[in-house]
Amino acid sequence: MSNLLLPTSTAGSLPKPVWLAEPEKLWSPWKLSGDALREAKQDALLVSLQEQISAGIDIVSDGEQTRQHFVTTFIEHLDGVDFNQRETVRIRNRYDASVPTVVGAVSRPKSVFVDDAKFLRQHTDKPIKWALPGPMTMIDTLYDAHYKSREKLAWEFAKILNEEAKELEACGVDIIQFDEPAFNVFFDEVNDWGVATLERAIEGLKCETAVHICYGYGIEANNNWKKTLGSEWRQYEESFPKLQASSIDIISLECQNSHVPMDLIELIRGKKVMVGAIDVATNTIETADEVAATLRKALQFVDADKLYPCTNCGMAPLSRSVARGKLEALAAGAALVRKELA
Repeated sequence: MSNLLLPTSTAGSLPKPVWLAEPEKLWSPWKLSGDALREAKQDALLVSLQEQISAGIDIVSDGEQTRQHFVTTFIEHLDGVDFNQRETVRIRNRYDASVPTVVGAVSRPKSVFVDDAKFLRQHTDKPIKWALPGPMTMIDTLYDAHYKSREKLAWEFAKILNEEAKELEACGVDIIQFDEPAFNVFFDEVNDWGVATLERAIEGLKCETAVHICYGYGIEANNNWKKTLGSEWRQYEESFPKLQASSIDIISLECQNSHVPMDLIELIRGKKVMVGAIDVATNTIETADEVAATLRKALQFVDADKLYPCTNCGMAPLSRSVARGKLEALAAGAALVRKELA
């Protein structure tokens, strides 16, 4: 990694171009198929990369352009899961969704994202971050008719994620991030085996590793849930002590327009922190000053050389112009604080 102070990045997804999938929508179906789709996905990845670079983002990603969804696209490539046999389950205790069924032992016949990661690596010399779903968030988007145990299934997924992560590292990915929004919901499980399975997923990696824990995309079910959380969101208090003791390098959290008390970051002192300074649940574009104010607050609890300005969550449900404005605000806000620190 370069020794740039306050390097900016995104949590994950960026909006897809209108010619690839219906915009501003999760699980949006592809508009093309076969070779045309493969080419369109690569074109979208290049557009997304260019958007990040133009906006001044320092650690770039694929914008998740080749995935329909941050969890299910990975699961689709595994054996042991039947996408035709569907059951309705409650996702993170918030909303019902029709999900695929685990019908046998899960395994990964071949790599899922390696070709995409190689393609991204070929087109930029900036540091690359790649997101994978975490084990606990994966099991929360499935109906398990085989293992009949959330924990057992999580350990199996951790092994599979570790295989994928090692291949991503080998093709030049600098940071591998595991998305675990479920860590803000299932506190007992996080402490019993959630962090342990995450450690299994990063076993043997030499690149940097991150875990992204947010309050979800700006969709109605998540926004309604947030309204029930009261004036202080202290969910991080449950997982941070365990994560502070773990071997994960970076912890990515939601701070902009959220009710997370900033001093909770003190619980992960010593870790690098991706501070979400962009709210993805609104179309209002932050000003550079608003971003800078969030970063300054965070600097009371994390050393400057460990602070990575970031977005709260992915931006797939937003319009491209709003996402672009938000990326520019993130870069501009980080630049203000960088100047003050210098």
